[in-house]
Formats: sequence, C-alpha cells, structure tokens
Amino acid sequence: MNINEIAKLAGVSRATVSRYLNDGYVSEEKKERIRKVIEQTGYKPSAQAQMLRTRKTGQVGVIIPKINSESISRMVAGISIVLKEAGFQLLLADTENKEKEELEYLRLFSENQVDGIILIATIFTPEHKKALKGLHVPVVLLGQQLAGYSCVYQDDYHAARAAAEMLTGSGSEKIGCIGVTKRDRAVGEARKRGFLDAMEEAGLDWKEAYYEECGFSAQDGYEAAERLFAREPELDGVFCATDTIALGAMARIRETGRNVPEQVAVAGVGDTASGRLVIPRLSSVHFYYKTSGQEAARLLLELMNGTVPGKEVKMTYSVVERDTTRRQRENFRKS
Repeated sequence: MNINEIAKLAGVSRATVSRYLNDGYVSEEKKERIRKVIEQTGYKPSAQAQMLRTRKTGQVGVIIPKINSESISRMVAGISIVLKEAGFQLLLADTENKEKEELEYLRLFSENQVDGIILIATIFTPEHKKALKGLHVPVVLLGQQLAGYSCVYQDDYHAARAAAEMLTGSGSEKIGCIGVTKRDRAVGEARKRGFLDAMEEAGLDWKEAYYEECGFSAQDGYEAAERLFAREPELDGVFCATDTIALGAMARIRETGRNVPEQVAVAGVGDTASGRLVIPRLSSVHFYYKTSGQEAARLLLELMNGTVPGKEVKMTYSVVERDTTRRQRENFRKS
C-alpha cells in the first residue's frame, strides 16, 4: 500500500493525501474519506518518507563514556523511559572515555540525522566547546555543567563533603583521598574540593601527600591505594571519588593486614550495587542517576519543541552510611 493507492481508494489526488499526512489544509469531507481508507487498510507511512517530509528522524543520539558502568546504565535507563514514551529511538555511542571518540560521535550524530543529542560528559576541552557550538541539533549535557547549555548534573561538591564527614565522624584523623583528574570538573575537581573543605572544617592537618590520583576502575583504585599506603602507612581513613575506586582500594587495604573499618575507614560516592553487597558494606552517597537521565531526556524534548537552551537542573543526593565508617572513636586503634 502506498500514497497513490490511498489517493485512488479515497477518490482524491495524491497531493491531497500528502497534505493530509503533513498536516496541511484538506477539507473536512476529504479528511474523513482519507482517514477511513487509512484505518481500513492499516497504512503507515515509511520512516524514511516521514523523515524526508518532516525532517525528523525519530532518533536521539546518546554519547556515553563507558558502557559497563553502573551509574551510566542507570542514566541510560532513565533516558530510555522518557524518550521511548515520546516515540523516539536511542542510538548509543560508547566512547570508552576517549575524548577523540566523543568529538567524532558529536560530529557523526550532527551530520547523520538525529533529532537531538544527550552527551554524558566527563571532560570539556576547547575542541569539545567548538564541536558543541557547531551542532545543528539540540543537545543536553548530563553529568557536567557548562554555561549556556542545558545541563543535568550532580551536586558533586556537597556529596563528597558529606562522604568525608562520615570519615571524620568515625574518628579518622589522617585521611587519604583517592581522586581522578581535575580535568573532570565534577568527579575530579568538585569532589576533591568538597573533601578538602570537610578536612578544614574538622580542623585536621591534611597534607597533599595524602592524595593519590587514578583512573576510574577498581584496579585503578587498588593500585592507587597501594601507592598511597606505601607512602603514608599511618592513614586511618580513605575517601574515594567513586564507589568503584573505593572497592579496589578496600581490597588492597585488607591485603596489607589492616581491618576495615577498625583500622582504616573508607567512604565512596555513587552507592553502587557492588558497594551494598561487599563485606563490610561500603558507606557512600546515593545519586539519583536514573532520575537524572529522565530529567535530561525531558530537557531535550523541551529543546526539540523550541525551548531556549540554558536551563540547568542540579540533582539531590542521600548519605548512606554503612559498615565501612561505623566505629566509635574510643574503640579506634591504629595498627
């Protein structure tokens, strides 16, 4: 069944059917005839034909830094719920935390007919800003804040500060920090700043030697803890920028013969399933990642409907204290 056959069955011209399908002017009498034929035949315009007529693809590009990340999968789940309900398909692009891949996917999505883009961002270089400025479709940034763009981001500073306060509240006084590159303004810069302000608030004499930087994997956390405790064996607490890093760090800490939390308290950020299941259970800060994905998708729908970009949504968080920071100051004993 095609548009010519619909026109013949309805007794109208092909142009009339085309206007009907594209919301153009058609008399009520002809509208009803065309509607009945379409209903009786079950005719549906092809996706390609609709795209050519409306310049809409029904697709949204979602650029993610790492496909096997729990936080990312929760964000994508939220995005999917909202966009599928609105009739859009998702095209996922995994960059494997490579900046050049992000830039390439931004270019490809802009050139290859998607109606909008959600970028789950980590680092913004001048090249990223240039690529974003050159986009011909609406874009929403998820996980980072950038002036002039619609963004959904976490309260990384206060979340990290709250996690650090669990450590000071546990009685720890020499607290290490395992973070990530400051080029990541959310996980790297903001979370370290929140941690440091908590140390200052507690009146602790914190040294830069207590800091170690690493990548995002559990193995990275393990190796960072190895370096950190080899240099500063008297540490009695560790803040980690993510739960995944914290799990790796905990494994190394326990291998050295130290007990968690009795000798070394540990706190992370993200509240992953692994952190809830490991023994001892990891104290963390819960981010509403799925909800943030939903918010990003709603912002994108608004942009595609003509809303001016620039709206920002800062998400809330919840402190989740578990076993790795639960100890009494008077019972604390250094190794």
